[in-house]
Amino acid sequence: MPFPDPRPTLTAPDDDPYLWLEAVDDPVAVAWVEARNAETRAAFDGPEVGADQDALAEIWDRPDNIAFVSRRGAFLYNLWRDAIHTRGLWRRTDMASFASDTPTWETVLDLDALAASESEDWVSQGAVVLSESHDRALLRLSRGGGDAVVLREFDLVAKTFVTDGFVLPEAKGGARWIDRDTVLLSSALGEGMATTSGYARTVRRWKRGSAWQDSEVIFEIPKDHMSAWGERDHDDPRHRILLVDQMDFFTADVWLLDADGGRTRVDLPADSRYAWEKGWLAVRGRSDWTVGGHTHPAGTVLGISFDRFLADARDFTVLFRPAERRVCTGFFWANGSLVVSVLDDLAPLHLLFTPGPQGWTESSLAGLPEIGVVSVWRLDEEASESDGTLLVSAQDPLTPATLLRTNREAAAPTILKRAPVAFNADGLVVTRHEAISNDGVRVPYTQIGPQGETGEAPVHLYGYGGFAITQQPVYRTGIGKLWLERGGTAVIANLRGGGEFGTPWHDAGRREGKARSHDDFAAIAADLVARGVTRPGRIAAEGGSNGGILITNMLTRYPERFGGLFCTIPLVDMRRYSKLLAGASWIAEYGDPDVPEDWAFLQHISAYHNAVADPAAPPILLATTRRDDRVHPGHARKMAAKLQALSHRAWLYELDAGGHSYGKTNRERAFFTALGYRFLRQAIGWTADGLAA
Repeated sequence: MPFPDPRPTLTAPDDDPYLWLEAVDDPVAVAWVEARNAETRAAFDGPEVGADQDALAEIWDRPDNIAFVSRRGAFLYNLWRDAIHTRGLWRRTDMASFASDTPTWETVLDLDALAASESEDWVSQGAVVLSESHDRALLRLSRGGGDAVVLREFDLVAKTFVTDGFVLPEAKGGARWIDRDTVLLSSALGEGMATTSGYARTVRRWKRGSAWQDSEVIFEIPKDHMSAWGERDHDDPRHRILLVDQMDFFTADVWLLDADGGRTRVDLPADSRYAWEKGWLAVRGRSDWTVGGHTHPAGTVLGISFDRFLADARDFTVLFRPAERRVCTGFFWANGSLVVSVLDDLAPLHLLFTPGPQGWTESSLAGLPEIGVVSVWRLDEEASESDGTLLVSAQDPLTPATLLRTNREAAAPTILKRAPVAFNADGLVVTRHEAISNDGVRVPYTQIGPQGETGEAPVHLYGYGGFAITQQPVYRTGIGKLWLERGGTAVIANLRGGGEFGTPWHDAGRREGKARSHDDFAAIAADLVARGVTRPGRIAAEGGSNGGILITNMLTRYPERFGGLFCTIPLVDMRRYSKLLAGASWIAEYGDPDVPEDWAFLQHISAYHNAVADPAAPPILLATTRRDDRVHPGHARKMAAKLQALSHRAWLYELDAGGHSYGKTNRERAFFTALGYRFLRQAIGWTADGLAA
């Protein structure tokens, strides 16, 4: 029998026999994918998956689900999907109607009807509405759910597309209104207009009636930067234009372009986050910042008069100081008040800072829950149009979301909507624990499941650990219906690389530290066993996108700790990732494989190169979508091909559309989830008859 082909390997990382699978729509590659899809469905699809798909789709299509809205002018807009409107209805109402038990909705655009009439696989990626008049919008329409979109001008009064209006062919990027007859165009469309990440490298001023190709370039960035974009500064009566050179995922330079053509750089640290409104600036540095004679630790939120700042004043007021496990997760302006969201050892807190002639006053939003997951955002899309109304979502792993309305004067929020219960949570409890990682760091995780430790619990363990994204224990209908309701246990991991505890937590799990994220995840799996919750063969792990590196590293680095692995829309091949689609934009998170010093640490987490024949390794299902134009489907394809060549128990499932997600409709999402969880249950020996020995 021939020896299994181990390529590519660490000693020959560029000897890749599966490069042909990167040709997304090549007939030979597609035929190979369809054959793998057939294998996967033959092994795991069936009546159980069909019933689970129906159950999830029914939950996600319920008419009493919360319709989340944003306000533009007099209307609250919502994109609604259900069993009939699978692509969505873009619709609107007013606040009085929305707050009632039976809102009256006016259809603005039926996406299903549009797709049928134009024979296009349209998926809505949102709309940019013209400020002040609110009667025009630039619709973003994606074919199949990808990031690249077609832009088309839409009349919100007549509810029709504008004849001879602004129209841009499919490309990554977008546009923002300057005024009724002018837009700022940030598009990768055209020769030399894309960065190496595939995003726009110019900002153009596009006037009505002219061809987009002839529009004036007013801003340009180097090709190796991530992206350029611009928008009108609605807060300034001079109608300044904001221009941004996004150098990488975490750093950007910001410029102001005045009506007379003068351009001023906003002198902020490149790695800061900022927002200004009504003449006041708030800024949070990602790293320590010495300014005005003071050094402010990373994560400190500072405030100052914006005009004075532009005139070189640097006497900032400290609004929020971080602590070891107390961090600002974000901030925004609403009618003159800065809303600062905080996690205090993962507990939610929302503070208000209001500037005035006598300085800043601090308060908090009254009456919000002090536990669970509490999110606050502005009702109005534009800060300049806000009347201070805020929306709040409150939930926990066993309690579906409640949507509330509040403002800075309210003694307590008003309940607007409650999401329906999606699964039976009787007997389930939520507990928090900490595992000790390889280097002694305490890593939190949340456990949801039945009381009592049996040593045999079927555990679903989910992690991400990247891009400073915080994982919070929200109400998850898929895992609730298909796992918890059947007696299983679910675990959410708070890995380094996330944003749970600020910049130090993120930095500890990126670049050279990315392997620590994986060590943390494996440590949680070990802790579940040590605590008597379960055993390794009963642990089913899931991760997607950046979590794809995580899950495939569990296969290559910690296979003995898991019973099954579900790896979705994944990043896997760390040798070529920066050459595939948007991959170059993530170099700040992972490192550059073309730099020898970076490849020295990247090679150890490139599971595609580290995979070897291992009969004892847990089974793995890699799932992706063909229209994912962010993380290339070649990652999942190539990993599946290599693992199958090595005789691993490996399967591939690839949707033909859906973008960087689990599908473009609720039924597609439901099948993707049902198939994956059926695979995981089978992998750990959990059937309808119970747990196998």
